[in-house]
Amino acid sequence: MSEQAGEAADIEMKLVVAVVQEGDASALLAALRAARIGATEIATGGFRRGATSTVLIGVPAEQVATVRALVSQHCGRRHRLHLPYASALDPSPLAMPERFDVEVGGAVLFVRPIVRFERL
Repeated sequence: MSEQAGEAADIEMKLVVAVVQEGDASALLAALRAARIGATEIATGGFRRGATSTVLIGVPAEQVATVRALVSQHCGRRHRLHLPYASALDPSPLAMPERFDVEVGGAVLFVRPIVRFERL
């Protein structure tokens, strides 16, 4: 969609910002490409739960539901077992912490209106 087409038809555009786990980003981008929806990925780091990627998606307002469905399908939550770090100061076998279950994955979506959309 060009700027002229967007202005002539007065199409309402939205920016969807999806913060996803880095391991889910490539599957999401492939699904968006298959749906002919353009996107840009920005590797944004992360804390404790691994790296995250931010995917910027500019779409007409009526395609937001499609984007949300694709994100939900390819960036689902899942559980992973973790073994916490055992303290080197207490080497006794009784001090070994037990594994614990951590929820990873999923996505955070922000949807904002776009005042001007240009593709150069």
